[in-house]
Amino acid sequence: MKVVSVVGNRPQFIKSGPLSVALRDRSIDEVVVHTGQHYDRELSQVFYDELALPPPAHRLELQTAEVDVMQPAIAALVGDERPDWVLVYGDTNSTLAGARAAGDAPVAHVEAGMRSGDLSMPEEHNRIEVDKISALLLCPDERSAEVLRAERVPGRAEVVGDVMADANLRLAPVARERSTILAALDLEPRAYAVATVHREANVRPDRLARIFAGLGRIAGPVIFPAHPRTAAVATSRGLTPGHVRMIQPLGYLDFAALASQARVILTDSGGLQKEAYWYGVPCVTLRPSTEWKDTVAVGANVLVDDDPEAIAAAAADAQMPPERPQLYGDGHAAERIGELLISL
Repeated sequence: MKVVSVVGNRPQFIKSGPLSVALRDRSIDEVVVHTGQHYDRELSQVFYDELALPPPAHRLELQTAEVDVMQPAIAALVGDERPDWVLVYGDTNSTLAGARAAGDAPVAHVEAGMRSGDLSMPEEHNRIEVDKISALLLCPDERSAEVLRAERVPGRAEVVGDVMADANLRLAPVARERSTILAALDLEPRAYAVATVHREANVRPDRLARIFAGLGRIAGPVIFPAHPRTAAVATSRGLTPGHVRMIQPLGYLDFAALASQARVILTDSGGLQKEAYWYGVPCVTLRPSTEWKDTVAVGANVLVDDDPEAIAAAAADAQMPPERPQLYGDGHAAERIGELLISL
């Protein structure tokens, strides 16, 4: 059996790690295609190095997030490889390009059925279209499977858990043991905030200015590993308040060590909202909506959008609930996916 896996950004590299191991353990031939959507080394190659992932069989080096540019290049490779499955992850433009490019090969969608309800987000449109295309819908929980049933999506939905949980459970303890990032930044555990902003809507100068205004009102150091396009806008507009320390993007192990020992995480990343929950760190989401609604429902995550006062207040009040139910799987999602790909 052969599987073509399409990846293109940081969360997808992390998610692909446990699943690549599970496929290899089942003698499934995996052909990884790296679209180049994230092409900065600290957002791409560093994850392959640190997580000991096999190198991609194909690097498109397109250095773009344009679906219409990625799709024909992926389609050509799928035509050459003739896989039994095309595997796509999450909700990025690489996800959509991979699903559209699959042709006659059936698509398996990891993280199917997630919805924020916010159609102003390109990612929401990507989720909906990819789920309609996919033959196998790999859901992180029962709620996402119910969404697909309500939408009458034609593919087969299976609740498997979240492969990101698999990576998190295995690697977070290793990160804290090996990383020296807190010493390098002169930080004490639980005495700082971590912030990340990368989504297209949030890097518009007006919204980014409001977000930085809010970050600037948070007591104590705020560590901001900056996506290259975020850093470019912030620097050109002089948006960095004095105690917000904007640093280069970090490798997975350093970032996991930094985030898992923070007092609070402020982010517009879907993946980091989940990671914060698994780390036991309260999260403030810099968006008006989220696809990971369960983290909000249990009180571990607060939506604040871009209001400076709300950002500062939520960061000051942030705390984890006294009880933290298990969300999004038990660390064995990759194994279940491997078995499904074989049995189907």
